Amino acid sequence: MNQRVNLMTVDGGRRRFLGIGLMSATAIAAVATLSACTVSRTGNVTTVTINVAEIKDYGQAGLNAVTTVLSIGAVASGIGASTVGIITLADTALSTALNSFSAAAGSTLTISYDDTDWKSRVDSVLSALTTVESDLSAAITGVSAKVSSSDLSDANTALNALSTIVSAFKALLDGVDVPRNVGARLSASSPAPAPTQVQQALKVLGVAT
Repeated sequence: MNQRVNLMTVDGGRRRFLGIGLMSATAIAAVATLSACTVSRTGNVTTVTINVAEIKDYGQAGLNAVTTVLSIGAVASGIGASTVGIITLADTALSTALNSFSAAAGSTLTISYDDTDWKSRVDSVLSALTTVESDLSAAITGVSAKVSSSDLSDANTALNALSTIVSAFKALLDGVDVPRNVGARLSASSPAPAPTQVQQALKVLGVAT
């Protein structure tokens, strides 16, 4: 049975009401484990507060993952200029999506979760982040036989951390069952990583929390 849920964001300590959605008890419990959310209940109404700053951290983690992997000389050289170009394009798309989201969640903007423009910005960050993860994974797999075990380990450490962040982001969005005016959910239901795993992944990718 779904429950009524108030959706809010927090950015710089300021709360903004986004709208009302529906979530199952199971989904509420899953979302409550995410560090990007807090869940409170008043009577029959559950309020899910989304921490905008942490969503920004997720996007920044993706940008940092690209920088980390491409800074490993043997890896960057081994994957070749064309693949580096593909990864760079994905990096640019993520940066653009993250900037758009940050602007939409700014202190002077009122955001409604039912607003397709706001949802589009959020979905764009996740989509771009997922593309970065996919491109890095393909590149690292392709170069695995060409670089030292040490360099490969460093690259995989960054990739694994990014995968944890992507899983956390997907779990966050999949847990909220609200009407969408365009398209379907971007991801299937994903188990939420433990908060300690997310924090460790952010630390690995150089994102201060």
